[in-house]
Amino acid sequence: MQATAYTYDPDSRSGQVLLDDGTPVPFGAAAFDAGGLRLLRPGQRVRIETAGEGAELRITLVTLQTF
Repeated sequence: MQATAYTYDPDSRSGQVLLDDGTPVPFGAAAFDAGGLRLLRPGQRVRIETAGEGAELRITLVTLQTF
């Protein structure tokens, strides 16, 4: 799934992405670390993997979108 980086805190390595429908979804340090990224800037297009649905939706991986 694709999303857009919305917020990112380098100290906690967590933030939020915006899904294509505009829904913000938070991610934690574990999801950020799983993607092997060192930095994330708001507005960057990212690929995410998720688990759960609805209110239980959580991001398990954040990495840069490649074409």
